[in-house]
Amino acid sequence: MPLVSMNEFFPKARANKFAVGQFNMNNLEFAQATIQAAMELNSPLIFGVSEGALKYMGMEFTVAIAEAAAKKSGLPIALHLDHGSTFEVAMKCIRGGFSSVMFDGSHHSFEENIRLTKEVVKAAHAMGVSVEGELGTIGGVEDDISVDEENANLAKPEEAIRFYEETGVDCLAIAVGTAHGMYAGEPDIKFDIIRQVASAIPVPVVLHGGSGVPDQMIIEAVAAGVGKINVNTENQVALTETIRAVLAKDSKIYDPRKYLTPGRQAMYEVIKSKILLFGSNNQA
Repeated sequence: MPLVSMNEFFPKARANKFAVGQFNMNNLEFAQATIQAAMELNSPLIFGVSEGALKYMGMEFTVAIAEAAAKKSGLPIALHLDHGSTFEVAMKCIRGGFSSVMFDGSHHSFEENIRLTKEVVKAAHAMGVSVEGELGTIGGVEDDISVDEENANLAKPEEAIRFYEETGVDCLAIAVGTAHGMYAGEPDIKFDIIRQVASAIPVPVVLHGGSGVPDQMIIEAVAAGVGKINVNTENQVALTETIRAVLAKDSKIYDPRKYLTPGRQAMYEVIKSKILLFGSNNQA
């Protein structure tokens, strides 16, 4: 089937209390691992593509890989711009074939974030494309985005509710104590903020920084109203550690398939476990 907007599966996720995983696509192996796990478990999914990954792969290859995965699988798959920095980048992705975009205006003032997000929503919705907004500042490092822990700030529930009401986004990422990258310790997730916001708006709350969050916290977050969870670093670590182990074992290997194949399998195992944890299996 063709690529779909996230609204193809968000109402079902909310009704059945599961979350759809956003698994970032950084090359062909990431896409293959994700689609293999999703097909096996009959799960909807979101391919997340950051601006850095888009620059690395190129628009044409990025869209072609996602479209091929959707056609092969028959699953509802959204191709989603992750942390889009400007209106222009979001429009470029929509014109290129993305079915969903995120506009991250969290570094702007609250009022400016609303104004800019509204512009993206108006244009994207006219094209049948879903939009994710962000409120609060999520710490950690992802691609070119780096936020020190002391500069991260939690979303205020009353502002998050107003943000949704004024922008009409299709899902809302709010800073609740998670971070991009892997955690040095255990994250301190503010479930009360998730519950307060999720109970007041009709669209899913998004949890960024899903890599390395303890399973029980994920289960509690989904129960509180999280309907989209982003996973990237955990797959990158699984791939890289596996490649390192293969090359350390046999320094004479030079065929990339000899180390990318086990690396892809390692990511498949991660993604399969996340789909089961998020409860999106058999929900396609």
